[in-house]
Amino acid sequence: QVQVVESGGGLVQPGGSLRLSCAATGFTFSNYVMSWYRQAPGKERELVAAITSTGITTNYPDSVKGRFTISRHSAKNTVYLQMNSLKPEDTAVYYCKVRIMDRDYWGQGTQVTVSS
Repeated sequence: QVQVVESGGGLVQPGGSLRLSCAATGFTFSNYVMSWYRQAPGKERELVAAITSTGITTNYPDSVKGRFTISRHSAKNTVYLQMNSLKPEDTAVYYCKVRIMDRDYWGQGTQVTVSS
């Protein structure tokens, strides 16, 4: 069955960096767009990065552009989110998502807390 499992979250000081990983199983990884979302307490879930199946095209909202980088490693069936210059407002649970035949598959999420 389709599974995506996030890891790499934690506590980091403002200005610091973290790299999140999402391990994918149960589908042909190289065929699908992969995305990262986040949800802060009391807020709606929002897209923070997406990458096409080839890895050639990426997409970011203005809030993270220039600080976050999404990438994928097809041989490892893994998508990454490198987060630099982290701010307290980046604090959220971060989720990996894949859409297959109009169904969204989400991971359990990984907590990122940016605080001094």
